[in-house]
Amino acid sequence: MPAITSIEDLRRIYQRRVPRMFYDYAESGSWTEQTFRANTTDFADILLRQRIAVDMSNRSTASQMIGQDVAMPVALAPVGLTGMQNADGEIKAARAAEKFGVPFTLSTMSICSIEDVAENTTKPFWMQVYTLKDDDFMQRLFDRAKAAKCSAAVITVDLQVLGQRHKDIKNGLSAPPKLTPRSVANMMTKVHWGLGMLGTKRRFFGNIVGHAQGVSDPSSLSSWTAEAFDEALDWDRIRQFRKMWDGPLIIKGIIDPRDAREALNVGADAIIVSNHGGRQLDGALSAIRALPAIMDAVGDRIEVHLDSGIRSGQDVLKALALGAKGTYVGRAFVYGLGAMGETGVTKALEIIHKELDVSMAFCGHRDIREVDHDILMVPKHFTGDWA
Repeated sequence: MPAITSIEDLRRIYQRRVPRMFYDYAESGSWTEQTFRANTTDFADILLRQRIAVDMSNRSTASQMIGQDVAMPVALAPVGLTGMQNADGEIKAARAAEKFGVPFTLSTMSICSIEDVAENTTKPFWMQVYTLKDDDFMQRLFDRAKAAKCSAAVITVDLQVLGQRHKDIKNGLSAPPKLTPRSVANMMTKVHWGLGMLGTKRRFFGNIVGHAQGVSDPSSLSSWTAEAFDEALDWDRIRQFRKMWDGPLIIKGIIDPRDAREALNVGADAIIVSNHGGRQLDGALSAIRALPAIMDAVGDRIEVHLDSGIRSGQDVLKALALGAKGTYVGRAFVYGLGAMGETGVTKALEIIHKELDVSMAFCGHRDIREVDHDILMVPKHFTGDWA
């Protein structure tokens, strides 16, 4: 196999090894996928300033996210169905993150349960929670996270309804996959993936099956969303969730500065600037374009993180230079997981770390915590509040 030197290398291997249904689930957005594409292409509009004759020795990417020491300010984002990308995928990704020294965030829509991940790791991970109508399920989900010693809760607030993702509908996305002539024919070409799935019993939504009541089809993300998610969600409801969880709380899915201010008012410890990877409102701002206005609104009063579109260490560097204190990679680690399991997740983190470290040095810095806007050339349309 040729040397793997980029996240794109991992994506190509991932595409060959994982069934189309699950590849398309990760590598797609809603509607026309305009925002999905903009999340990555808008990073390219920001240029870096190279400095010379600067001491580059003794560099450090070590930092903190919500008070937790991290090897670099990057966390693994919550990604649903990760255990369908590679058998026991959440466990493998969590182990890789733990060994590397970055946070792992488990999705409510995971295949491996909270308890599965806790039993197979030695350090606390973060738990992502969707806003559901069932108070009893929500409280028990928070209680299970506490019992597993999760060190933070991440409440996703941008998925009251599911954005239309054409590929998922056409592929009949489900976990486990429904057996149709088309899906079977495709899965038969993914031998390594299939052998892994035959070797595990974890093929359902582990945090839902056996825990949620009254959901007719827990194998289907769209059915579960339609039946269980709270379309009436408002900030008072989020305050109720704040009372259910007394640990560090992160609110994910902020794009508008007004919502960033509201998140501050409900007592969140951090917010994640994110448009759900371009999978909800198509035509929305990319996350990186939304970041400057949000930093202007709340950046000195709450910890701001960024998710959506990061594919490289340079993307991480640009987000940090614009004021973010942490970043998240979702698709990038999924590419590694689908390509090579735990080893692939580690490889993805290594690639991002090296790009971050070397790019920081070229920009004249030795400590990631000292990087600021001075290293960037930013287009005018990135700055200021919305018109």
